[in-house]
Amino acid sequence: MRLRLVFGVVGRQLQYFSPTFAAPVLLALWDGDPRSAGVFLLSLFVCLGVGSAWHRGYEQPRVFWRAEALAVVSGTWLAVAAAAAVPYLGFGLSVIDAYFEAMSGLTTTGSTVIVGLDSTLAGVLLWRALLQWLGGIGIIAMAIAILPLLQVGGMQLFRMESSDASDKVMPRAAQIVTAIAVIYVALTLICALLYWLFGMSGFDAMAHAMTTIATGGFSTHDDTIGYFRSARIAATATVFMIVGGLPFVLYLQALWKRALERRLRVGSRALQRVSREENLHLLCTREAGARLR
Repeated sequence: MRLRLVFGVVGRQLQYFSPTFAAPVLLALWDGDPRSAGVFLLSLFVCLGVGSAWHRGYEQPRVFWRAEALAVVSGTWLAVAAAAAVPYLGFGLSVIDAYFEAMSGLTTTGSTVIVGLDSTLAGVLLWRALLQWLGGIGIIAMAIAILPLLQVGGMQLFRMESSDASDKVMPRAAQIVTAIAVIYVALTLICALLYWLFGMSGFDAMAHAMTTIATGGFSTHDDTIGYFRSARIAATATVFMIVGGLPFVLYLQALWKRALERRLRVGSRALQRVSREENLHLLCTREAGARLR
């Protein structure tokens, strides 16, 4: 196994993950909490620095072996969880608790070791929600990106019941990831809007929407959804947990089929228009010929 190759790919993933720390930095500064902003900013630099060091000298290989692909998947989850745990260390959690909290968020497990959420800093609450939200879509994106390297086509995860090659939901894996991301963000925003309309603050609505769609369950309060004493909020959480738990292939199939049907309708109308114009031209030609006779 080429460890340099594995570390290079994992390092690239850490580089991609590092901008995530910017969100709690901005929130902490907005909330007048420079210490929290400093903790998250330091974590950003640590993540970016380690990722850059590991990725230095990396060259794209001609062949990517199965064992190396498996090592990349495992290494990415372990390394990203370790990077996500760094801010928790700055806020007093032990190494084990910090890593547990980060891994629980990224894997959308929902278990937590943090108590007193009602008095926890806003930056930490946002970080917990953000980890679950990223973890919810990260599993899918990782599968599409890595499974082809294991000789299991990522497209097979999103194939319809028919085995015909034309039944793929989308023509390219990159388009699948993009489509899923758009749907994921759209559902999150709709859920947040409903939470806000039903009485949550803007921060609580966004944080709960991210963890609801990810089906993780992290909250900004110790009593979770029960804190709000609202049947409409509880119903919204139930509906969007179900929506987030359904296979995203269903949404992709619906959107793709609609797009195809729309294109077919447009094409059919264009053909009908051309056909009418040709018939009219033929009729005029015949009438002109009859007059000449």
